[in-house]
Amino acid sequence: MIGMPRRLSSTDPDFESRLTALLAYDYDTDDAVQATVRTIVQDVRRRGDAALVEYTNRFDHRAVGSAPELEVHDLNNSAAQVSPEVLGALESAAARIRNYHARQIQQSWEYADGEGTVLGQQITPLDRAGVYVPGGKASYPSSVLMNVIPAKVAGVREVIMVVPAPHGQIEPVVLAAARIAGVDRVFSIGGAQAVAALAFGTATVPAVDKIVGPGNIYVATAKAQVFGRVGIDMIAGPSEILVVCDGKTHPDWVAMDLFSQAEHDEQAQAILLTPDADFLERVAASIERLLPDMPRANIIGQSLQGRGALILVRDLEEAVSLTNRIAPEHLELSVENPRALLPHIRHAGAIFMGRYANEPLGDYCAGPNHVLPTAGTARFSSPLGVYDFQKRSSIIEPDSAAASRLGRLASTLAHAEGLTAHARSAELRLVDDDQSTTRV
Repeated sequence: MIGMPRRLSSTDPDFESRLTALLAYDYDTDDAVQATVRTIVQDVRRRGDAALVEYTNRFDHRAVGSAPELEVHDLNNSAAQVSPEVLGALESAAARIRNYHARQIQQSWEYADGEGTVLGQQITPLDRAGVYVPGGKASYPSSVLMNVIPAKVAGVREVIMVVPAPHGQIEPVVLAAARIAGVDRVFSIGGAQAVAALAFGTATVPAVDKIVGPGNIYVATAKAQVFGRVGIDMIAGPSEILVVCDGKTHPDWVAMDLFSQAEHDEQAQAILLTPDADFLERVAASIERLLPDMPRANIIGQSLQGRGALILVRDLEEAVSLTNRIAPEHLELSVENPRALLPHIRHAGAIFMGRYANEPLGDYCAGPNHVLPTAGTARFSSPLGVYDFQKRSSIIEPDSAAASRLGRLASTLAHAEGLTAHARSAELRLVDDDQSTTRV
């Protein structure tokens, strides 16, 4: 039936090929998207505000006369349009996110090596960060909190937020979240043109040092094209969830957890690993019963049918092995003793421990960041955090004797590489053996 994920078993002879096909996701965009984005980025870089206004009017169906009109000023007025209940939830979530990320702050450090040199690392925040917030099909105040608060905790001097405003409209809850998170300036722009404006700057929109935040394929492609001019957080793929269950969690809970990511879009991926064949069938029955009542049933159904799977494994040990191979964005360890499995999990963006730890808690209010690596990149990437908005500079401070001792090493290695000026720079600071005379 429509909406049912495929069934796999690790004992099937074709399991490896079917799993590989299931996990395949190509970050590369087609040539037409690349070309369109390149044209927009280069045009905004060349013509600045004029191009930004033109693309905003064309794509968002607006009638903006000049770029300064794109800036949003009255965030307090927007907050007044949001219900007290939602404002309270945003405030509570922001406090939890801020408290969690405060523990990520890195401090500068130094040490003396005992031979006359002080070495260390100076930690400094970025000067300015840009946050892209999606708009259009849905509003994402949670993305505002998750992207802005770590930057503010890191000490970023100025956070610039961009959000598209189709027909000139921005959801008040998004602007309320911006006020709560501490955004400094907001511009009602979106798409590749917003990314280009943040990367290169215009007369109206200031250039930033790093761009973070999710977006559609045009936004993701633009971020990839401007990387190097500015830093970016990541190139995010569709959302993912992997549930590892021992068969003792209520099947409705697991079905709804799979739905929670499948409802993002048709390319999202929801997978269950369980060693209990009967439980797998009960989850399938829950999916069939619950799906028709979901408001986004069509999207969930397409996601589950296209990229979802219910996988029967031999045991939890094999489930852990497959988890590390999949390297999921979200991992739920819905088992009796998740702590026993945790040390063996090497690759996952966020790990939800126990039967009560559902993924939406992480999306909204638990505290850890919901900007996570996707498409297997958890093998080498981490969640967005304070460290993404801090830089590290090395400190090297030798005294005269240390410069001489290290200089002999540097000179030897520089000559070995054929870099004479390097060697002579170090040699000019060598002192005689009595430590009294510097060579000239």
